[in-house]
Amino acid sequence: MEGHPNIDTDNINNPHDNYKDIIVTPWEVLGDLEEKTYIKLIEKFGTQALSEELIEKFKKLTGEIHPLIKSQYFFSHRDFDWLLTKYENGDPFYLYTGRGPSGSVHLGHLLPWLFTKYLQDKFGSKLLFQLTDDEKFLYNLGATRETISKYTSENILDIIAIGFKPNLTKIIIDTKHINHLYPIAMEIAKKITFSTAKAVFGFTNTTNIGMIGFPPIQAAPCFLPSIIENKPTPVLIPAAIDQDPYWRITRDIAAKLGFYKPAQIHSKFLPSLSRGISKMSSSKPETAIFTTDEPEIVEKKVLSSFTGGQATVSLQKKLGANADICPVYGYLKYFFDNEKESVERYIRCKSGNLLCGECKSDLANNTRTFIIEFKRKREKAKDKVKDFMFD
Repeated sequence: MEGHPNIDTDNINNPHDNYKDIIVTPWEVLGDLEEKTYIKLIEKFGTQALSEELIEKFKKLTGEIHPLIKSQYFFSHRDFDWLLTKYENGDPFYLYTGRGPSGSVHLGHLLPWLFTKYLQDKFGSKLLFQLTDDEKFLYNLGATRETISKYTSENILDIIAIGFKPNLTKIIIDTKHINHLYPIAMEIAKKITFSTAKAVFGFTNTTNIGMIGFPPIQAAPCFLPSIIENKPTPVLIPAAIDQDPYWRITRDIAAKLGFYKPAQIHSKFLPSLSRGISKMSSSKPETAIFTTDEPEIVEKKVLSSFTGGQATVSLQKKLGANADICPVYGYLKYFFDNEKESVERYIRCKSGNLLCGECKSDLANNTRTFIIEFKRKREKAKDKVKDFMFD
């Protein structure tokens, strides 16, 4: 996503001078997304790494370690251990996640949603899924409400196609369901000063006042379950770590309003197909595979993608390739390969016994099949929209 001209991203991402090379905000992600980057983000944002002890605790409740946990795609958290303890003691929790409908959905968006579905299936949790159409209209100065509305309707089909349970899932569209959000948002807004919002989000004197006033709207679903259940209710937010600033300020004022702090579990980003270890973007179609792409477009994007390979076949056989910066390897690891296959692919890649063409062929075939099936589910979702909408 392109940086907003009225947001000072240096401000939001500069609590420590040695992090100037990393920009991760709710609106922009820049920098090399290597493993060391995520270690820095844990320190920078003040979150916690998923420990072996916590993963074992999660396993005791689910009976397994989910592949996205085992592969460390989900790598960080806030109070996830507390939330699991509450569940063990008989307190069910809500799930809350969302989407800013600024364009088509790509595969990078799907991974946190697929994990959210897994949590819903395992814990029987109710889910609130927020579509922040207001934010995307306010943030993108060139956007029209008609365009955002179109993407909102299309994104809903992707959400339903994931397979969430309609009896446990409600989709909230900010501009449509604002009557449910605004009373809570007012309470939140009253507790947050502009000085705090400016420090966290990097607002400047030229930021439009709609953006300045938006954060409490995104915070509201953290506390909406407590209103629905008429008692303090735990909430878990599975989402990419770029959304963390919203929950940081929400957690700061939760106790003042009589609510639990929302717990979080943070994911990494799928890398760009065209630029290696940079994040893919909906605003740059060449960097991502979208759920609406035609099969031949999927294949073309994969076959022309960046890799961690050497300049020539002979060099690759001699020196091996760099799977750590290869988006093709990353897609296969997180979407299609099982753990054994992924480890074997990594070893063969690093040793020079695997060429990039084979990995690209595997990814193209798997992704084409996945997209065809997902499109079928999107088509069926058109008849189910009413079942998922918030009352």
